[in-house]
Amino acid sequence: MKVILNVEPIRFPLTGIGRYTYELAKALRTSSCIDELKLFSATRFLQELPQSDLKDNPVHGLKRIVQKSYLAMEAYRLLMPWLRSKALRKHGDYIYHSPNFFLPVFPGRKVATFHDLSPFTWSECHDPVKVRYLQKELRTTLNRADRLITDSEFTRCELAEFSGLAMDKIHAVPLASAPEFQPYPEVDLQPLLKRYQLEYQGYSLFVGTIEPRKNIVTLLDAYARLPVSVRRQWPLILTGYKGWQSEAIHARIKDAERQGWARYLGFLPAEDLPGLYAGARLFAFPSLYEGFGLPVLEAMSSGVPVVCSDSSSLPEVVGSAALMCAPMDVETLAMNLLKGLEDNIWRTQAVTQGLQQSAGFSWERCAQETIAVYQKL
Repeated sequence: MKVILNVEPIRFPLTGIGRYTYELAKALRTSSCIDELKLFSATRFLQELPQSDLKDNPVHGLKRIVQKSYLAMEAYRLLMPWLRSKALRKHGDYIYHSPNFFLPVFPGRKVATFHDLSPFTWSECHDPVKVRYLQKELRTTLNRADRLITDSEFTRCELAEFSGLAMDKIHAVPLASAPEFQPYPEVDLQPLLKRYQLEYQGYSLFVGTIEPRKNIVTLLDAYARLPVSVRRQWPLILTGYKGWQSEAIHARIKDAERQGWARYLGFLPAEDLPGLYAGARLFAFPSLYEGFGLPVLEAMSSGVPVVCSDSSSLPEVVGSAALMCAPMDVETLAMNLLKGLEDNIWRTQAVTQGLQQSAGFSWERCAQETIAVYQKL
C-alpha cells in the first residue's frame, strides 16, 4: 500500500488540524502496513516532515491579506488545485489523503478528513470571503472523495445528514493528545510558570483560537459571577491565536484584566503548552461547536479537571469526567467553575476519571484506524 499524505497544515499558527497532520504523519511513517509514504505540500513532495514555525512570518501575513480578497481567493481556489493535480498526475497507484478537507483532481483513490462543518453550520463565525471559498471547495471534496474521515461520531452523523452520503462511506477516527500532555511534578513546572508569572494550580486556563465560536464572552460573563476572592485567587488565563471577529472579545478580556482577574498571554509556542496545562487548577472550555475538541483531551491527559459545554462532540471526548452544561447557560457555567475550583473531592475524582478517559485516545489508534480506511480502498 502506497500513500500520499498532504502535510500543508503543518505551519504557523499550528492549530488542531496542524497537530493532527503532524502526529498522523509521524505514526504512519512507522507503520508496517504502508510500503511507501510520500509527504506532499502545496505543489511538491517533501523529503522531511515539516516543522511549524513558532512565530509569525511574512508568508503567513501575506496569506492573511489574500484571504480578505474575494478575487485573490477565487484565483487561489482555481489555480492551486490545477497545480497540485499536475504534480500528482503520475501517482495514480497511491492513495491520496488530505487531512484538511480539500481534494485536488487525482487519478487514484482519495480520502479526505472533515474536522467539522462550521463553514456551513457556523458561517457567521468565519470571514465571509473565506466562507465562500470553503463552501465551494468542501462541496467539491464531497463529490471527489472515495472515503471520508471525521474526528468524532457526532461529525460523522452530521456530515452524513448534510451531504446525503451513505454512512459506510464516512468513518469516525478520534484524535489524541501528544505524549507531552501529561501530569508533571510542581518543581519541573516552576521555570515555565515563573516566566509567565503564574503559580502552580493558581489559575484557570482556556486554550483555543480567540473567535466567537469558542464562546469566550460567555466564559468571561460566568467568571465575573464568581466571588471576587475566588477570581483573584485563581485568575482566568487565556491563550490562543487571534481569530476572526476577535476585537470585541479582546475588549472584554482587557476589561477583565483591568479588574485583575484575567490575562491573555497571546499565541504561545507549542512546547510551552503542556506545562501551562499541567500547572492549571482548572480547564474551562464552553465552546459552542467542536468537531472534536482537542484542548479538553489535552487537559484531561495533563491531570487537570475540566469544565466545558455539552455541545457537539465534547461529550464524546470527556465522557463522565467533566462538568458540563449548555453553552449559553451562564449561571450553571459559573456554578461549575466554582465547584471545579473549590470542591476538592470532585477535583480528585475528575483528575482520576480524566486520566482514564484520555488513555483511550492515542495517535497509534488514530493511525491504525486511518490505515483501516485506506485498506477498504
